[in-house]
Amino acid sequence: MSEARTPAQIEADIVRRRDRLAETLDEIGIRMHPKTIIGDAKARVASTVDQTAGRAFVAVNRTVSDVKARFTGEDGAPRLERVVPVALVAVALVGLLAVSTRKRKG
Repeated sequence: MSEARTPAQIEADIVRRRDRLAETLDEIGIRMHPKTIIGDAKARVASTVDQTAGRAFVAVNRTVSDVKARFTGEDGAPRLERVVPVALVAVALVGLLAVSTRKRKG
């Protein structure tokens, strides 16, 4: 059987429980405050945006490096066998756009 508690022990226990309850209610009040909820949501969104931007940066950087590697040699010099055909296609597209624009205006 348990030992009998004195009135002083019971009062001390009630005071401790009341204090813990007050702390818990304060914590709930802080967590449920609209500013806290909004701040938490903003932090989650900012974290997600940072992660997405970081992944996008890595992907773009990798793509640029891959394209650069295709058009330059190991020494950094342009690979003419790849640069010239692409340049000719670009010039042809610009020419076609110019001709098409003139036909619409005229």
